Amino acid sequence: MIPEIGHFSLALALAFAIVQGVLPILGASRGNVVWMQSAQPLAMVQVIFVGLAFAALMRSFVVSDFTVLNVVENSHSLKPMLFKIAGTWGSHEGSLLLWVLILAVFGAGVAVFGSNIPAETKARVLSVQAWISVGFLSFLLFTSNPFVRVFPPPANGNDLNPLLQDIGLAMHPPLLYFGYVGFSIVFSFAVAALLEGRVDAAWARWVRPWTLAAWMSLTAGWWFWDPVENVSFMPWLMGTALLHSAIVTEKRDAFKSWTILLAILTFSLSLLGTFIVRSGLLTSVHAFAVDPERGLYILGLLGLSIGGSLALYAWRAPEMEGGGLFRPVSREAGLLLNNLILAAATGTVLFGTLYPLLLEALTGDKISVGPPFFNAAFVPMMLVLVLFMGIGPFLSWKRADIGGVLQRVRFVALLCLAATLMLWYVQTGAPVLAYVAVAAALWLLFATLREWALRIKLFDAPLSESARRARALPRASHGMTLAHAGLAVVILGMVGSSAWKSEEIAFVRPGDRIEIAGFEVLFEGVEKRRGPNYLADQGRLKVWRNGSYVTTLFPERRSYPVTRSTTTES
Repeated sequence: MIPEIGHFSLALALAFAIVQGVLPILGASRGNVVWMQSAQPLAMVQVIFVGLAFAALMRSFVVSDFTVLNVVENSHSLKPMLFKIAGTWGSHEGSLLLWVLILAVFGAGVAVFGSNIPAETKARVLSVQAWISVGFLSFLLFTSNPFVRVFPPPANGNDLNPLLQDIGLAMHPPLLYFGYVGFSIVFSFAVAALLEGRVDAAWARWVRPWTLAAWMSLTAGWWFWDPVENVSFMPWLMGTALLHSAIVTEKRDAFKSWTILLAILTFSLSLLGTFIVRSGLLTSVHAFAVDPERGLYILGLLGLSIGGSLALYAWRAPEMEGGGLFRPVSREAGLLLNNLILAAATGTVLFGTLYPLLLEALTGDKISVGPPFFNAAFVPMMLVLVLFMGIGPFLSWKRADIGGVLQRVRFVALLCLAATLMLWYVQTGAPVLAYVAVAAALWLLFATLREWALRIKLFDAPLSESARRARALPRASHGMTLAHAGLAVVILGMVGSSAWKSEEIAFVRPGDRIEIAGFEVLFEGVEKRRGPNYLADQGRLKVWRNGSYVTTLFPERRSYPVTRSTTTES
């Protein structure tokens, strides 16, 4: 009965989404206050029904209800509870239901927390968001129903893909989804602004918290160069450009049409990623479906939403130009350069991701575009971006004194050079580009801290005065400092873990020792271990450094009898 309740809840959510897509936007065009105000309760009802459906599916996984086909294909009674719950979004149907739930959550968030948004604007935003929900709810109900029953039910399930039975991969999809689905509400704000024909500083302030929420989630979710991971990385790059562009719109009433375009393109890249992952174009542990018919449905949604929004942009954007003028050396110019580099970087990743697919479709030839291409094409652009990121916060609006800026960062440049030379002296043997990347990261880190110190007059005023100034700084200033310093730390981690890693392959017997990178590793042996739904050969490695015991490692090779597959756990 619970699965039927979940299925019926989805149908009701679709019905309410259709009403929400029509009534408020008609009210905004006719000035009907009651119709406009209906958007808020409709958004709340929609999120309640989608939430009920998601809870019903999760309950089916938790209790191992093998009358539900989705549970049969992605769960097992012996699976740990965490991965039973993760199975809720570990399939095409379940992950799509999570997608729809996040869509509804962001719509409800604007309905609840958007009290400072004018009624007409809120009505249009929630109507556009509802039409996105209509598209994906209909896709879910008509092609990917997660509540399909199977009779007679099997005694047990087929188990979740063992590669996904890891705490990191269990949390990975929700983080990514919250990110690139979250950009849907920014897209809705952009389309609403085009319909109204008005973008101003207030609009930029309304958009910023939602953009930040989605961007932060994507920041926590992206991992490495992989075609399917790239489809999450591209919205992050474009979303970063959007964040910076919206600042100019808010502070200087400039970049208005460009900010709107970035909002459209960011969500468009999210939709493109959804098409790639669910169309069968790519076969990957990250991909959820290999059904071309489903891909055609999403391709239709993609064409309608992207094509429609870009057509609307082409019609209305010319009316939105204007704003403050600025000199080539100014904060506006720095943020514009930031946007151009990020857009070029996004295009590079997009080309590297789609080129093998296009080549195979046109010629039948199969090629792989991997880390060597991305590192060669992407990294140089990022080094230039990092260089200007260190200078940008020192620039003033409209017109900056380049001599004064260079004077303030002179000490930073010297400190960065000294630290890099010291690293080269202590740790040689890495490629030249690694030292350049470390220098860029240190430059960004020291410049960011220097700019923050100047803001609060650290060392130039009594400590109590600096503390008072730090408390009085806007939260956005602290956010910029944390984000820029965080990127510097990420770059240091990426470079260090690749340029200075040590690897040695050896055949050993119990009692053998290996020395590597200043560590001594003792292989004590292997023992059999039984997990909840797997059998494992578990190794035991004791680690010393400079004669002192450090830790004991337990790598495993796991065998899953149900899926007849093997994984390794480091």
